[in-house]
Amino acid sequence: MTDELTETQVEESGSPVADSTQVRDDRVDTGSDPTGLTSDDLVARAEAERDEYLADLQRLAAEFENYRKRASRDQERLVVHAHERLVRELLPVLDDLERALEAAERHEEAALVDGVKLVEQSLRKALAKEGLVEIETSGPFDPHVHEALLTKPEEGAESGSVLEVVQRGYRVGDRVVRPARVIVAE
Repeated sequence: MTDELTETQVEESGSPVADSTQVRDDRVDTGSDPTGLTSDDLVARAEAERDEYLADLQRLAAEFENYRKRASRDQERLVVHAHERLVRELLPVLDDLERALEAAERHEEAALVDGVKLVEQSLRKALAKEGLVEIETSGPFDPHVHEALLTKPEEGAESGSVLEVVQRGYRVGDRVVRPARVIVAE
């Protein structure tokens, strides 16, 4: 295309009017922007900005990795501390059990029974400090906290009620550690 006007355009309007499809801008982009920077300057600026963003991203990734490692170490220390505290609570129970076994070797039956009762009480006390609570077994069967081992008919017992506890159940807070194993009335 050229900047020349066709004869029909001049004849129709009476004055030379350029058709917008035929007008051509002969200006060539010289690679500069209104700020006066050349394309090389713009590329260098973009590369510098890219390098800065990459460095920021790498720094952020390293900080996150350090945080993850620190959180993992803190979690491990917390678990070790909790285990240490529980062991410290159970050591007196171990001592009581050793005394009960010594009494059994001397054939002191009354001392043996007292020693075993003392061990049981000490252990229950230590576990209660850790939040252990026995699950209630009187009343109706609750599948959330009870495990039915069998059902049997029982006169006078309401259907679905717990008749007998085979093994006690426990919870810590709202979590069931072990369900109570029970026999349920039919």
